[in-house]
Amino acid sequence: MKQTTALNILKSGQNVFITGSAGTGKTYLLNQYIQYLKERQIYPIIVAPTGIAASHLKGQTIHSFFALGIRDTVVDNGYVEFLLEKSYLKSRFSKLKVLIIDEVSMVSPEIFSSMDKVLRAFKNNPEPFGGVQVVISGDFFQLPPVSREFKEKRFAWQSPVWRSLELKSCYLQEKFRQNDERLIEILDDIRTGRVSEKSRELLDACYKKELNTDFTPTKLYTHNIDVDRINLEELDKLEGNPQLFKYTSKGSSKNIEKIFKTSLVLEELTLKKDAVVIFIKNNPEKGYVNGTTGVVVGFEADIPIVKIASGQKIRVVAEDWTIENEAGESIATVSQLPLRLAWAMTIHKSQGMTLDTAEIDLSKTFEVGQGYVALSRIKSIEGLRLMGLNEMALTVDPLILRIDEPIKKASQKASDEIATYSEEELEKKHINYIKSLGGLTNFLQIEEEKKLLRLGKTSKMKNDTPTHMKTKALIESCDTIKQIAKARGVTEGTIINHLSTLKKEEPDIDLSKFKPKGEFVKTIEDIAVQLKKEKNEENFADDGRLRLKPVFEALDGEVSYDKIRKVMLFI
Repeated sequence: MKQTTALNILKSGQNVFITGSAGTGKTYLLNQYIQYLKERQIYPIIVAPTGIAASHLKGQTIHSFFALGIRDTVVDNGYVEFLLEKSYLKSRFSKLKVLIIDEVSMVSPEIFSSMDKVLRAFKNNPEPFGGVQVVISGDFFQLPPVSREFKEKRFAWQSPVWRSLELKSCYLQEKFRQNDERLIEILDDIRTGRVSEKSRELLDACYKKELNTDFTPTKLYTHNIDVDRINLEELDKLEGNPQLFKYTSKGSSKNIEKIFKTSLVLEELTLKKDAVVIFIKNNPEKGYVNGTTGVVVGFEADIPIVKIASGQKIRVVAEDWTIENEAGESIATVSQLPLRLAWAMTIHKSQGMTLDTAEIDLSKTFEVGQGYVALSRIKSIEGLRLMGLNEMALTVDPLILRIDEPIKKASQKASDEIATYSEEELEKKHINYIKSLGGLTNFLQIEEEKKLLRLGKTSKMKNDTPTHMKTKALIESCDTIKQIAKARGVTEGTIINHLSTLKKEEPDIDLSKFKPKGEFVKTIEDIAVQLKKEKNEENFADDGRLRLKPVFEALDGEVSYDKIRKVMLFI
């Protein structure tokens, strides 16, 4: 599936699973979607299993947002009740409309189920994730959840609620990182679980080969201890005076600490001339992205000059890492150089990066996915110097092999479905989705919001669309009251009340497709007629409408209030 198709599906307001091999632009697509929502005053919550992963999309960790502490099992009802007493959590979850879960390969089924359980409780809604729209992104061929013990079920898709979400699959296939067919073939071989002799020979040819580059390649290792040792040793070898760069910050100490825990930014960074560094932030306008490597060639006063592979010299100044609240406003900022020493780094921390060259040691690979992640960081096989390789590095979990083809087929089905809409129909669907979330749909307001976002601000414009009109926006695209309730993140009872209000305001509105069927319908209609004939004032509301209670009691409590409400809409 192409990114444009996936974005159209996302903008239609469905639960979506974005996947695809490394380098197909999953993060880029999510950033496009997040920007689209923010321009319309909708602020999605972005979570990921680790701080490093969360930092790629300016998100936060799952454990932090859902107040899970250090738990790695499904939260019990007692703990959920404890959370329900927290007013700050009630405020947090009441504003949640769109939840984005990134790097889902590292999310365990227990944590996935816990998120669902917490949201059902706070939203008081039995729908999956409490009726919140869920967008999930990740590649199950990459790093799996960390576990201290063997578990038969280890992936999020094995949680019972995964199927209940009825996710539209978007399997991205156009590769943007790799431009080398040989490397692409190796990576595709790993994903099929059958590495050919040709691929093995290509990897063998990279063993301790000399790279055609003026720069020391970044070394990728499986263990932290190797990385820390190499970086300190290499820095000490350099002559010249060290330059120390310390961070500055705004905001509470608690939020500042959270930024450091959820990103690669350093409190202190020591540099020398000729130090090998890596950029840890995206800034294409200045010539670097997360993963660009280079060498410090000197200093202008306190500003390091970094020369990158293209030959460009970049004056590196401090960048900002921020935490935003639910309204998209900055509540804490850390300013620091967007650099780290890069003679070596762990494969785990490299996930999401793009490297021109890399020296990779996979001799101590201890988990499936590590080899695939490491090899997929580079653009071309020419940029690979392989220091070691064990068989684990070329393996993937057999479970993932089994589900890959069904996901591709589901993606094709989703692509075919969205292709049936004309441009006008698609535009209407997108507008109705934004309306249902209470976002901006006025062109001039959206343009104003775009300008403010470019300045790092948000406006105070309010969208005063009444809640029942947000429901009206979904009538055409939804076939059942349950579907509307799921899209709005409210109960069916609330939607029935909205439809009742709409019918009162617009007597000619067509709600016929929502009319219930079944034996109880005729029974309720007969009881309503009889009660109206009796003309007992206690059975009627001030506006003259028949109350539900006498109908409920006449049915001996055997038919729910929601079912009675549905029938009464058509009497």
